[in-house]
Amino acid sequence: MVFSECISQGPVGIVVHLPNSFMVNNHRIAVVIPCFRVKSHIMAVLAGIGPEVWRVYVVDDCCPEDSGAFVKEAQCDSRVVVLRNPRNLGVGGATVTGYRQALADGATILVKMDGDGQMSGADVTALVHPIQRGVADYAKGNRFYDFRYLKSMPAIRVFGNGCLSLISKLSSGYWNLMDPTNGFTAIHARVLEALDLDKIERRYFFESDMLYRLYLVRAVIWDVPIAARYQNEISNLKISLAVIEFSFKHFWRIVARVFYTYYLRDFQLGSLLLIAGGILSSFGISFGAYHWHRSAVVGVPNTGGTVMLAALPCLIGLQLLLTFLGGDINNVPNRVIHPLLPTPPRSGVQLEPDE
Repeated sequence: MVFSECISQGPVGIVVHLPNSFMVNNHRIAVVIPCFRVKSHIMAVLAGIGPEVWRVYVVDDCCPEDSGAFVKEAQCDSRVVVLRNPRNLGVGGATVTGYRQALADGATILVKMDGDGQMSGADVTALVHPIQRGVADYAKGNRFYDFRYLKSMPAIRVFGNGCLSLISKLSSGYWNLMDPTNGFTAIHARVLEALDLDKIERRYFFESDMLYRLYLVRAVIWDVPIAARYQNEISNLKISLAVIEFSFKHFWRIVARVFYTYYLRDFQLGSLLLIAGGILSSFGISFGAYHWHRSAVVGVPNTGGTVMLAALPCLIGLQLLLTFLGGDINNVPNRVIHPLLPTPPRSGVQLEPDE
């Protein structure tokens, strides 16, 4: 789903048209900012965060620039809390550090944004709005919603993100989402507590792994249109290594998601379609390949019956697999879960009820 009813394009980017009551609404909004080599951008990022945010957690992920100490000395905002990892844990590990502290302090909606200036604090209100309205459990930025938002994004990143979006749909099960690696996200505290934070990926696969794990708890996710902002920041991600690493991680999550969804937790028509389609397709391909090779070796063409015996299982198997895929696309979670989840007791924290 794409949440855009309160968003328009203004002269300086996205303009959010929301009532003043949106800033309160009995939610504590916490922003978590993992920091690694972003000393030149972090203060501008903090300055852009509006009054609707209750607390800001700056997580120094063993940054060689000592960004945590820099923020402590340079900022005077009482909302800012600086945390430090004793060793580098990656963007996912730093985010989890901030998540844990925000949950312990009583945050009800947790926003994750990067410290390199690619995300605007002015977009936080639009990002958390679907969660506050009770129509989403998790929200993420989508730079692909409007072509105008992509003008500043390098072409290679547009292509790469498009490819990642396709494979992420398969591994996560969220066929309605784009821009899966977007690090501008918001999650309801109850949903975050339903996840096993110890198992979430710690490095650059963090955002994609979050989608996979949110699907397992059947959380509803909304895409929120945001503009891409690229200046002079330097990415720490090596594309060549990420392509290989991400491919393997996505493959295993595809297998795990299908197993959990269609065989462990439930057994339905789609489960049978996948098995039958896989068997028929494998038989047709193997049988056809064997007889094609045999024909090439002996120099005798295969009979029409042999060709049909190879082609027919392939066609039927492909049709069954496509039918399964159509069912999987329609199986995107659509029932918000956070109102149904209990609020675990937290020492020293008294939370207001959600509206």
